[in-house]
Amino acid sequence: MPTWRYSYSGTYDDEKMVKASLREVSISPKHAVEIAREIRGKMLEDARRFLEDVVNMRRPVPFKRYNKKVPHRRGLNKWHSGRYPVKAAKFFLRLLDNLENNADFKGLDPSRLRIIHCVALRGRKIKKYIPRAFGRSSPFFDTLTHVEIVAEEV
Repeated sequence: MPTWRYSYSGTYDDEKMVKASLREVSISPKHAVEIAREIRGKMLEDARRFLEDVVNMRRPVPFKRYNKKVPHRRGLNKWHSGRYPVKAAKFFLRLLDNLENNADFKGLDPSRLRIIHCVALRGRKIKKYIPRAFGRSSPFFDTLTHVEIVAEEV
């Protein structure tokens, strides 16, 4: 089993913090970055409520970096462009469940957890090719994504 290193570094109290990660999941790295930016700094229940609203397409995720040709969405505060990344939000909900189970195992209260670090990183590419006419082929690559969350009890 590999030992994963987290990109979070700094002074922290290990007894009051809990970590969880997804490694090499097949979601869009751009969608994952925007979701991670949005839930960073929120309480665990608020982040879960936000992601459930995204899955049900009631609240859009503001796209602040990857927003070229992204249309306006109703319900965005202080921002103009957004989308509903449903697949990535489902994976983030699974990650929050894992984080909550890790907190229960450590004896922390999940209702008092605040997400202090949430980041999405590009993983490796799975290279596939689609055969075309006349003996040619077109690349069909899949970029995998790593997601890390660190929460602290407040």
